[in-house]
Amino acid sequence: MTEPDDESLGANGYRSPAMALPGAVPAPPADPDQGVPWHYGDPHAEQRRLVAGQARVDQSHLAVLEVTGSDRLSWLNSLLTAKVDQLAPGGSAAALVLDPNGHVEHELHLVEHGHRTLLIVEPDRSAALLTYLDRMRFMLDVAVREVTADLAVLWSPTGAVGDSVPAWVVPAEFAGRGMTESGSDRGGDAAKYVRDRPGVLVGAQLLIPRQELLAQLTAAGPPAGSWALAALRVAAAVPRIGQETDHRSIPHELGWIGPAVHLAKGCYRGQETIARVHNMGRPPRRLVLLHLDGSVGILPAHGDPVRNGDKVVGWIGTAAWHYESGPIATAVIKRATPADVDLTVASADGLVAATQQLVVEP
Repeated sequence: MTEPDDESLGANGYRSPAMALPGAVPAPPADPDQGVPWHYGDPHAEQRRLVAGQARVDQSHLAVLEVTGSDRLSWLNSLLTAKVDQLAPGGSAAALVLDPNGHVEHELHLVEHGHRTLLIVEPDRSAALLTYLDRMRFMLDVAVREVTADLAVLWSPTGAVGDSVPAWVVPAEFAGRGMTESGSDRGGDAAKYVRDRPGVLVGAQLLIPRQELLAQLTAAGPPAGSWALAALRVAAAVPRIGQETDHRSIPHELGWIGPAVHLAKGCYRGQETIARVHNMGRPPRRLVLLHLDGSVGILPAHGDPVRNGDKVVGWIGTAAWHYESGPIATAVIKRATPADVDLTVASADGLVAATQQLVVEP
């Protein structure tokens, strides 16, 4: 039996069985979606099929935690930024775990299914999150365990597929379906942060038995790779932890107030920062979508500095080749950077001119 080459291995040595499908290409080393197919030979065609609802994406490298017990929703509500204590069966929510200073530590996609709550998290952060949650159980009727070996995540561009399949549905703001109920405070409601989103990301993460991975992946037609999904996410400026965040990130900077943060749900760790920034000022940085000069043929890397003239004003989150817009990238820049100024990205391969499209208001 031929051993898989190291380039196809993901976090913890994971390699999806989809890597054996015809044309499957592994992600480059710096890509966050290691272990699943990056593309199958034609990323632009795969993007088009995703938009048309005719392909699914293997996300089986993501980790899944299970929370059980009668106190689980009220307990999670006390720890997370979203209001989840009344999450209905079959419902889903996006939420964050903050550190005591309000910085983003974890991004969670919650699904309430049966007598359990399922959490989809990044594979490199699952162990730390599991340790934190287990430490916070105290005397409550709550149990937390990892079930990644049993459940695999698939992206479906057409949303949920029935009550029997647990599904995390993209929040309304990102999907162009309105606003998540997120309350308000003295500083107003979530609408103050993002006036117009640059695009939409429609779909859901399905949680299916891992032994059904290949059958479910190809159920909608030939699959698409993680590259195609990343390009659609970037075009809609949907933040992802580890890509649009660093150790100083607060939710206001990234448009997470509303989709993942409730403004009036009560106390949780880091809530003081949420309230202070919302009621008394503006975040120090803001998320933008950059339209890059495609004539130079350079796609920046995560973390590449963004400059206004000779001054570094931010860094690249995720860059992608979009099937319609060409080279684009999310970036986190200083709030005071003029919204109408052209910027430059300092890539290792050269300088790339860029124009801003507002996401979070200055």
